[in-house]
Amino acid sequence: MQQKKNVFPHLIEFYTATLLISTSGPLGRYINLPPPLTIFWRTVLAAIFLYIFCRWKKYSLIITNRRDFGKIILAGILFGTHWVTYFYALQLSNVAIGMLSIYTYPVITSFLEPLILKTRFKLYHLGLGLLVLLGIYLLVPDFSFENKYTKAVAFGVFSAFCYALRNIMMKPQVAKYNGSSLMFYQILTISILLSPMLFKHGSSGFLEQWKPLVVLALFTTSIGHTLFLMSFRRFSITTASIMNSAQPVFGIIIGMLFLKEYPSLLTVFGGILILAAVIIENIVSLKD
Repeated sequence: MQQKKNVFPHLIEFYTATLLISTSGPLGRYINLPPPLTIFWRTVLAAIFLYIFCRWKKYSLIITNRRDFGKIILAGILFGTHWVTYFYALQLSNVAIGMLSIYTYPVITSFLEPLILKTRFKLYHLGLGLLVLLGIYLLVPDFSFENKYTKAVAFGVFSAFCYALRNIMMKPQVAKYNGSSLMFYQILTISILLSPMLFKHGSSGFLEQWKPLVVLALFTTSIGHTLFLMSFRRFSITTASIMNSAQPVFGIIIGMLFLKEYPSLLTVFGGILILAAVIIENIVSLKD
């Protein structure tokens, strides 16, 4: 019984991370910059915030194993690819389609995690993943390959694959190193790789939109993604992925409030299916 009670603080932490990360969709729609440039400024600012935080909390930034460091860098590359393609999906569509297209990643994760981490495959995860996938299908209005929404979904699904793979790669590292330190090296990798965007586009875009960029870097990235990464200590990657399916629902609500993007009736039905999967996963996780 004590073990079950101890999971509630982890759930609170997890859904705080989910709420913060869900702001990425509305912010990705609001910020009017090329996605690679947006992600460059996002990671530069987040790297500064995380470095100051790690020094303040006296977290070690030393990665003792070279192989671990290589995996962290590779995870950073996958993370950056996920962010750039995700923001392309947002710009090509809207908050609902952009956010929900990447939520094929719980389904992808449920297949990849047992193969890569040699964990036991749980059949009910496949069922919940399919439920989430059906919800996403209802949320996307048109799968014709002749419109920009289909391109947005394609970007979103590729983004989902990169995100699932990155999360699985980081699972063993979270047990060894502090989450803020891991996030610092990943976003530093992204900022270095995207630095040529600054020479191509200049800094005028940052001066015009520094406020939403700071919010994206501090709350969405530095705090939200660090908390989400730390949740891997308590939950499996597949469990965290399916529970995190509440994120697009939060994002759509934020988009409604601030961007006046209202979902269709099918979007509501899709959201209900996604929330059903989240509730079932929460119940099961409390019993583990």
